[in-house]
Amino acid sequence: MSQEVRAAFNEQGRACARLGSPFMARLMPLIGQRLSADSLVGARCLSWSGEPGPSGDSVPLRLGGALHGLVLDGTAPSLASAYPPTVASDDALWAEVERALHLHQERILAWLERPPQTNEVRRAAAVIAGIWWALGQVGQRPVVLSELGASAGLNLQLDRFSVMVDGATHGPAGSIVDLRPEWRGPGRPEPCPIKVADRRGVDLSPLDASDPADALRLQAYIWPDQPERLARTRAAMTLVSAPPDAGDAAPWLERRLAEATPGMLHVVYTTIAAQYFPEATQAAIAHSLARAGASATADAPLLHLALEADGETPGAGLSATLWSGGEPKQSRLGRADFHGAWISWSPQAAGSPVQSATTA
Repeated sequence: MSQEVRAAFNEQGRACARLGSPFMARLMPLIGQRLSADSLVGARCLSWSGEPGPSGDSVPLRLGGALHGLVLDGTAPSLASAYPPTVASDDALWAEVERALHLHQERILAWLERPPQTNEVRRAAAVIAGIWWALGQVGQRPVVLSELGASAGLNLQLDRFSVMVDGATHGPAGSIVDLRPEWRGPGRPEPCPIKVADRRGVDLSPLDASDPADALRLQAYIWPDQPERLARTRAAMTLVSAPPDAGDAAPWLERRLAEATPGMLHVVYTTIAAQYFPEATQAAIAHSLARAGASATADAPLLHLALEADGETPGAGLSATLWSGGEPKQSRLGRADFHGAWISWSPQAAGSPVQSATTA
């Protein structure tokens, strides 16, 4: 299994390079090349029994998050001296990583047992654009938010974020979370006010942004050379009043959809989360949405938004299904960077030829 684990670190490094983290693009393959079973942490990683890569257990991100956590809370000042903004040589960086693997093995081993949990705030810009699109279809009205795989619930605060579109800022004036995605292609969403009447989320292992240990985990999985992401996450954490509910998304959503919302648009959404749901959960969610959609009316419409990997490139697909009486309206709204850095906005009916975000 050790070769598969080393390959996973190399693969993660390439992904980090594509997502704008030169440091992680260097650290991940460095660990993959030099990690040995001489430490308990190395032995645990190299003997990993499951799928170690990004589509499985994400062992590289587990270890990367554990190391960054040691830097963020001051536990490993020597390691911090080799982390950004310092530019250390490969040998110097590895020496400090190896030191940390031995000195802090118990804590790192504990972190390895839990999957990474990223609550990327910039993804909210794509969700906001999707809500703008839906309100343009059904008319201005309050919205009810239901997020599946909500992590700490940062993106449930999306009405408190501002979004810039072609130099104009939309949303609350003076928002401490200001999203500025690069808008690609000729299309643009039509902004409108978003008034949230109710917001709830669910996660198998929700994080509480007010808990120091959970707050550290939220920050640790942000890559060390991306301070703007860290600052944005910290700002969003201050807006959360309570963590999401704990539980399986399928029964939670079924109960949530049973609550009537006349005069409101109910928005159910995921951002790079649905792929991690078990197949049975995915099927139950689809069934609940279809059943609730069949009962939706013009007065109580239902929107399902999904920003998820779809096997196409670049980025993730943003899809929408809107029920408001009669046949559902399905649309591929565009594509977005996995961390929300760019959005290619090109709404088209599902089944239409895909417009490439690289040429749009």
